[in-house]
Amino acid sequence: VPFTFTSSFAWGTNGTWTWWEAHSGAAESCFSNTLPPLMASSPGELDLEKGLEMRKWVLSGILASEETYLSHLEALLLPMKPLKAAATTSQPVLTSQQIETIFFKVPELYEIHKEFYDGLFPRVQQWSHQQRVGDLFQKLASQLGVYRAFVDNYGVAMETAEKCCQANTQFAEISEVLVTLNKDAKDQTTKNSLETLLYKPVDRVTRSTLVLHDLLKHTPSSHPDHPLLQDALRISQNFLSSINEEITPRRQSMTVKKGEHRQLLKDSFMVELVEGARKLRHVFLFTDLLLCTKLKKQSGGKTQQYDCKWYIPLTDLSFQTVDESEAAPNIPLVLDEELDAMKIKISQIKNDIQREKRANKGSKAIERLKKKLSEQESLLLLMSPSMAFRVHNRNGKSYTFLISSDYERAEWRENIREQQKKCFKSFSLTSVELQMLTNSCVKLQTVHSIPLTINKEDDESPGLYGFLNVIVHSATGFKQSSNLYCTLEVDSFGYFVNKAKTRVYRDTAEPNWNEEFEIELEGSQTLRILCYEKCYNKTKITKEDGESTDRIMGKGQVQLDPQALQDRDWQRTVIAMNGIEVKLSIKFTSREFSLKRMPSRKQTGVFGVKIAVVTKKPRSHRPAVGCAGLRQVGYAPISALLADNKDVSVMMSEMDVNAIAGTLKLYFRELPEPLFTDEFYPNFAEGIALSDPVAKESCMLNLLLSLPEANLLTFLFLLDHLKRVAEKETVNKMSLHNLATVFGPTLLRPSEKESKVPANPSQPISMTDSWSLEVMSQVQVLLYFLQLEAIPAPDSKRQSTLFSTEV
Repeated sequence: VPFTFTSSFAWGTNGTWTWWEAHSGAAESCFSNTLPPLMASSPGELDLEKGLEMRKWVLSGILASEETYLSHLEALLLPMKPLKAAATTSQPVLTSQQIETIFFKVPELYEIHKEFYDGLFPRVQQWSHQQRVGDLFQKLASQLGVYRAFVDNYGVAMETAEKCCQANTQFAEISEVLVTLNKDAKDQTTKNSLETLLYKPVDRVTRSTLVLHDLLKHTPSSHPDHPLLQDALRISQNFLSSINEEITPRRQSMTVKKGEHRQLLKDSFMVELVEGARKLRHVFLFTDLLLCTKLKKQSGGKTQQYDCKWYIPLTDLSFQTVDESEAAPNIPLVLDEELDAMKIKISQIKNDIQREKRANKGSKAIERLKKKLSEQESLLLLMSPSMAFRVHNRNGKSYTFLISSDYERAEWRENIREQQKKCFKSFSLTSVELQMLTNSCVKLQTVHSIPLTINKEDDESPGLYGFLNVIVHSATGFKQSSNLYCTLEVDSFGYFVNKAKTRVYRDTAEPNWNEEFEIELEGSQTLRILCYEKCYNKTKITKEDGESTDRIMGKGQVQLDPQALQDRDWQRTVIAMNGIEVKLSIKFTSREFSLKRMPSRKQTGVFGVKIAVVTKKPRSHRPAVGCAGLRQVGYAPISALLADNKDVSVMMSEMDVNAIAGTLKLYFRELPEPLFTDEFYPNFAEGIALSDPVAKESCMLNLLLSLPEANLLTFLFLLDHLKRVAEKETVNKMSLHNLATVFGPTLLRPSEKESKVPANPSQPISMTDSWSLEVMSQVQVLLYFLQLEAIPAPDSKRQSTLFSTEV
């Protein structure tokens, strides 16, 4: 698999811009540095002043990246001197030749980058728009030959290091824990293995063109640096293409019998269902077999180790059970409320970690909190998936994985089926061969850690937090008419989840859905779309995994580029998939803006006007609300129209369901203050947190009945409608919890003057701030009333004097 790269800027958790890249499909952080809220325009519209200013911040980020890289090289150089000194004694740890082989060209790489850093630092410090740095990058590119020597020796260096570790326990201990100084916190260090640090230069050189691409993008063609940077980019690209084919196979293959090579095609962490219990596994797909392993617990700085749980040769693997009558194991489902409770705990712990860091109370307290965070995130990762992915061996033995993404399930199936075309013989591994294969996984793995946010580097992109509006317009390229629909997935809390589903467009080869969805993003970096053919004839398609018979017609994804989405305007895009093209429009609203109420620009009629004003009109106790489309799937069932018109029901029958749905949400969002009022909002937030159920019910009901009459009547009418929508959950997929998630923040979010969100745009909202806790609280308040069996009649609310509104 050749290396592929993209890069962009993302707003970090601590007021920083982070430059991140997708490297062979995995996001990797390069550098981070404090930036003002400034973003360059799109190509062709580059504002000269902003572009020149951005150059400085790009270069500042490069300096930070160089500093980190130099610390890694220093960690490699640190043991070299004592090892060389010991080599001349009667009891050497390593021979001089072994030292030279393992640390080959590391001192030279350090000197090259130290010279580059020392030359760049003063120029950035004394910055002006005419400052030149192109000569430094040109010289750095001209010295890539040292990397060629390092890469050519890399395989020998790793083999030598491994043999020396096996032969000498003292060197094994040294190689397992090499200390890297954290430049940002002088009292903190990071422990890395020799293997990890030796791969840093290989990883570095494969990313050499990215920095130049980004710097060129913000360097006007008239600037003296432009031709120098172009030359440096040309040299880097030629060098990268010459070594690209050498690096990946070297990392991803292992020698087997008769000189053949078993190559790793794909690996990831998955949840296996074992006798009703969920177990975290690391699954590896090789060119001839599927291997399921368990990651052993690490202790004392030891490197990762795996235990083999089972394997299936690809020639013996099937997705269809041998015995058709065999009952599929029941999947233990976890309630959405339980998952939300885990997310709340995660947010609370992250808040506590940030508070401890600000208070400088020492690393022990932070480490304890990080351990709790890891436990909670691991539990969430374990309990969230509910989609079955079953594989079977030739003896009929079945293994069940639980996956949260149909996109990933389809990828696993496709990769296995494609490779099965090349496999012809069954085989079995001896215990020694199996042990060797399992041991090789440590080196061959492409997914190096469990996908938890706690495992992310500090300077790695945190992803986007806020709301993504997606309009699924239409699709073309289908060869024949069928019943078609799409689903949308985004990554959240380290894994992908299904977020939305269009209606089924029947008997067409050119569906025009034109449906809009609002998707909450929680550290998201990618939007995925899958297109399905709905199968109403259950015997038409072979049923797999005991799951839906609907067939995936195509799938694709788009990176959520913060730079492209930062202006909050609609962005049109086309996603190509297997000859099919799906047209989308996307618009992102960050948490900074999504937490604010959006006052209507034109306060006339109903929108943007206080409910009390609207209801002063004759015979009006609430804005007229009509409902339609209860059977639509996804966001669409929340369909209503607010208008001061007695013929609203007639008008609604002629309107698009999705337009009505958006209108209802927009109406409540544009209210000058929330339906639950700014005055009572803090009380509702505190009341929902009460642990005693009797006290909670008394408090919440009294608060509700204390709302202004127009607000109360409108809410009760909406509440009744949402409950009727939930009655159709089997058709429209909208549970009470889903409805609360959609409407809770809209109904309770306080007006801007009451919002707890910081107004300073240089302090963006992140998962470690109060945003998640506040929104989850809003969701819980609405969910509480949706689940409440009975609410006292409004007429009796003024007689309710038994309870105090104080919490």
